[in-house]
Amino acid sequence: MLRKGKRTSFFKPSPSDRAARPATGSEPFADVLMEERIASVEPLIKKWATNSSSTSGYAGATFLFHEGRHEAALYLSHVKDLHSAMMRCTGEVSNSGVIVRAHELLQTAVRRLSLEFHQILSSHLPYPDHAESFSSQSSRSSTLLSFSDFQYELEGKLSTKKSTAEPVMQEEERVLNAAVSYVKTIADCMIACGYGKECMDIYKIVRRSVVDEELYHLGFERPIDSWQMQKMDWKVLEAKVKSWLKAVKPAVQTLFYVERMLCDRVFTTAPALVKESVFSHVARDAAVALFGFAEGAAKAIERSPERIFCLLDLYEAIANLWPGIKATFYYHATSAVRSHAINSLSKLGEAVRVTLSNFEAVIQKDSSKKSAVPSGGIDPLTVNVMNYLVLLADYGGVLKDILVKWPVDGSPKHPGFPDSYFPGCDPATSITVGVSDASAKFARFAQLVDVLLCKLDVKAKRYKDVALYYLILANNLQYIVNKVAQSSLKHLLGEHWVANHESMVKLYASNYERTGWSKVFASSSGPSVEISLGQAKESLRKFDAALEEVQAKQVGWAVTDRKLRDDIVLSLAEELVPAYRRLYDGCPRGDPVVKFTPDDLDNYLAGMLRATGGGSVTVSEAASRSSRAEGGER
Repeated sequence: MLRKGKRTSFFKPSPSDRAARPATGSEPFADVLMEERIASVEPLIKKWATNSSSTSGYAGATFLFHEGRHEAALYLSHVKDLHSAMMRCTGEVSNSGVIVRAHELLQTAVRRLSLEFHQILSSHLPYPDHAESFSSQSSRSSTLLSFSDFQYELEGKLSTKKSTAEPVMQEEERVLNAAVSYVKTIADCMIACGYGKECMDIYKIVRRSVVDEELYHLGFERPIDSWQMQKMDWKVLEAKVKSWLKAVKPAVQTLFYVERMLCDRVFTTAPALVKESVFSHVARDAAVALFGFAEGAAKAIERSPERIFCLLDLYEAIANLWPGIKATFYYHATSAVRSHAINSLSKLGEAVRVTLSNFEAVIQKDSSKKSAVPSGGIDPLTVNVMNYLVLLADYGGVLKDILVKWPVDGSPKHPGFPDSYFPGCDPATSITVGVSDASAKFARFAQLVDVLLCKLDVKAKRYKDVALYYLILANNLQYIVNKVAQSSLKHLLGEHWVANHESMVKLYASNYERTGWSKVFASSSGPSVEISLGQAKESLRKFDAALEEVQAKQVGWAVTDRKLRDDIVLSLAEELVPAYRRLYDGCPRGDPVVKFTPDDLDNYLAGMLRATGGGSVTVSEAASRSSRAEGGER
């Protein structure tokens, strides 16, 4: 493990030191001093040398820093004293055998310290549940960074009681704190004795292995090449992504963070470049592999709409952890980790943008030749698109970053759409109206709904019935508005957007009333002055015929939103019922031309346009059934 031979790091004593050491008798003073120092430290060093074992065989071994804490402090003191004596006496000792014995004894001690160092680094540095608990110990542990303070701490543990003012530490924290202190003092001793390279080599090998093992326990395995990821079955790749998502947060916030803190604390006195090199060797490759997986996933995940959430989860995880990544891997030697994290965000962001473009194309290319709901209700395309957008809106914070540099044309006619698609789309139906108050970052959402409504416009016009056309637009836009108002989409598009499109719903509903009930309105209109019996009867016949025609045409039509339906019914009733009552009052009761009362009309209107089939029975039939029921009760 250690090199043999004379160390080159010993300092030669100054002329004044040599002059201050007179010889006694026939043996030089340096020889006597060296022999005395060897005699004083050799028993303890040799004692623990007999217990040495290989670093791979810890089972059943006895360790100095575990079994004898007070003796450990004494051992370190002896090693430092021996090395100090060798430094003072180099060049002064006349008996070369003495310096050889001293050097061999020092190597024996360092081998023991290397074994202890390896064992503690491997077995006694558990990761705390919260990284901040490790960090919070820094101030207290800073008092243990010198050998003398370490010795005082060990001796203090043997005292009867500690001050009650000292905070009581949890067992895990106490073990961790003591272990770090032991590692720190061993490292200081080895470096001071000229064995810094050996110390750091042990540290790098052990902690690198620990990092790899911890990542494995977190559920992350070193990934295969990205081209192999692209050939994976989706279920296999999805499972790997889920495992990565569970592993990346504790890896960044605890594993890598604690490793950097540990490295900084163990090698406090080392130059910054040394600490940088050590930490880079321990954590860089594992972190590069971790974020390299996200890069590979960005290439491998299919750009289909349903895969976008996997891409967003990966992006969100890295984006949220980016401050911690920068803080932990701030060294120049670990810049590759930062680069891979940034590249991952870039590739994932581009993948999300491409996927959104593909989703837009899916809406555009909807192949159904007519609306799936001839009743004028909600088209399945509307349901699917809005459910998708609602889920996307939950990633608003992430999408804000991804979409910020993706410009959107504010007009209904967007680049990339064939001209044949838009002529059928009335500009009045453009959903981008009112988006000015929303952040431009989220205009892409407005554009997607714009494309949806344009598609609905084309599908609705295939029915050739203008009233049904407006009813479809009113129903579907009301559904869209409700989805926006009741989800995170409202925060992305803004309240002004919602208010504007609620007004558009009212406009479509008004157009439905105007075009669908025009003949009924015409038959009920007339001079407000008193009319003759003949005029009243003729108007009633026209009104009844027009109403039955509307009823026959609109059987099965429905308004799915209760408030919208109530608003339409109220608007119709406010105009039709008073006009019909005027005609009704102009005819004698029992006249065959009078088939129903104003109340019957009001009740019929209240039951129409229901998804359950309201309006399938004419107002005359409903009135007749009501009369028979009343007669039966009597």
